[in-house]
Amino acid sequence: MDASAIILTGGKSSRMGRPKALLLFDGEPLVVHTVRALRSFFAHVVVVAAEGQELPAVPATIVRDEFPFQGPVGGIYYGLREASGQSAFVTSCDAPFLNLQLVAFLTEQISRYDVVVPYWQDRFQPLHAVYRQSVAPLLKDQLAQGELRPVTLFQRVRTLKIYEDEIRRFDPEGLSFLNMNTPEDYETALVRWGKEADNGNRPRRRDAGHEVTELKGRHVENVSVQCVVELFGVARLLTKTREVALELPQPTHLSDVYGALGARYPVLVGRVVAPDGRSLTRGYACNINGLDFVRDANAGVHAGDRIFIISADAGG
Repeated sequence: MDASAIILTGGKSSRMGRPKALLLFDGEPLVVHTVRALRSFFAHVVVVAAEGQELPAVPATIVRDEFPFQGPVGGIYYGLREASGQSAFVTSCDAPFLNLQLVAFLTEQISRYDVVVPYWQDRFQPLHAVYRQSVAPLLKDQLAQGELRPVTLFQRVRTLKIYEDEIRRFDPEGLSFLNMNTPEDYETALVRWGKEADNGNRPRRRDAGHEVTELKGRHVENVSVQCVVELFGVARLLTKTREVALELPQPTHLSDVYGALGARYPVLVGRVVAPDGRSLTRGYACNINGLDFVRDANAGVHAGDRIFIISADAGG
């Protein structure tokens, strides 16, 4: 589908007491967890962050709010402006129980509408909705007028409201709309995720993946790529680690490996992994399987590959 995904991370996190995007969830920062889930379905993911907000390296396009405290309308507008495709699915980084079957269903409905938005427990869910690119100018007008409620947009355009009976076909409990606003919410979500994994309802990130998902009658096979990154020189000293096992969704490129490595070890960002998370800094080289040195970050990575990150002081 000609669609992107947008993740909003720029909230104040005042009730949580610390940045939500950096909370560990299933062994990785929450924003990394969310990007990972959506990249298995969308080719292009945009993360909208506040100016100066700290984020780990992620395989996504990062944009910053131009003005603070503009709420979700600002985040949706800046994300749409950067997204590719005719529409975009929008979510927040504090909703870890994304259901890709529901996301696919919502995205497929946009062809005849400007907005597709779930209506759960008598409330619109604007941060789990699909927006057509053409609504961006209307959102810009809302920002100029100080109207920061997404529901105002819904009243002005062709909006499809998805009711609970349709939502429950894919997500019976509505976990897609479970937000983490307080430390208690965070703890509850971690316990819930662990129970679902123990019951086999969700794969843990570290598990080998050969996951088959039904998306509206289509059989979609998601085979993860497992590879090992071996670090040398300064990279090994900084991480105190020799080898890093990664599991990434297909298709996987070296840029994805660098992004995952920077997310796992933020100390590498800016010193070994470039700040954009898509390449290595100068003075570092990549070798695949001990055969070829590869400079192209778009080079493919296959299951079982061993990737060597070598610095100039590692002795070659």
